[in-house]
Amino acid sequence: MCLHVQTSGEPVEVLVNGVPVLNLPAGAGSQSITVHEYLQNGSNRLSLVVAPPPVALAVAAPDAPAQPRMAARAAQARARLVLLRNGKSLADEAVRVMAEVVWAVDEGSSFDAPTVQHQDLELPVGFPRWRWMDAPVLNPGPQDRNLVLAALQRIAFDLSRGNPDTLLAACRLRLEELDHAYQRPTGHGAAALREQVQQLWQSGVLATLQPPTAQTLLLRSVAGGRLLECLNPLGTPVLSTQNDDTQANAAWPLRLTLIEGKVYVLR
Repeated sequence: MCLHVQTSGEPVEVLVNGVPVLNLPAGAGSQSITVHEYLQNGSNRLSLVVAPPPVALAVAAPDAPAQPRMAARAAQARARLVLLRNGKSLADEAVRVMAEVVWAVDEGSSFDAPTVQHQDLELPVGFPRWRWMDAPVLNPGPQDRNLVLAALQRIAFDLSRGNPDTLLAACRLRLEELDHAYQRPTGHGAAALREQVQQLWQSGVLATLQPPTAQTLLLRSVAGGRLLECLNPLGTPVLSTQNDDTQANAAWPLRLTLIEGKVYVLR
């Protein structure tokens, strides 16, 4: 299952079942990603957010009201959930569109920022039910935030030295369920992640990985409060390298839950 997003002006963010999966900045552009890991058998929701607030504001005031904005030029955005068969492309006329959300505004017209539009759909998805869908709804307090910060600092510290063990331990449940869902040998995902970290360490990319601080870590509640997305004030993954060559940087988007005082990365 593939998500294809296009925008001709305003920045957009697309969510699948409440989880942000794709962002496009202002200006004309398009992007596609696979979204199997965010779909479930039965009811699903595709959401298109036009002109989303900066992540720092979204975290600080998640219920802030939308504000009117005047469109300097005509703009539109579209998100499509597509069933893409092997050997086919999004350009094929026969591609099967499972859901589509479209937004448009004329030049000089007013619109709300952000504007959120949804489409609900039923899917007969054959994957097992993903663990993140059954995670408890979180209402994290200062102690929980400190727990997450300490875990991420340890992961970053170890990764910067080429040691993937703490990251693998935090991601164990996710890696196991993906091996099972995609019918891969047990331990395949863990071995691939370990190899990735080792290659990045040998190339020197991980030398600029800095542990997050209380000032740089933002925890954004997603998936109806079941997951915490770990971001920096720019809205990008807080666990990322900072090399001058941006093409060589590595980042680990982390969406986690807390169960009995332990951190589990589920997406």
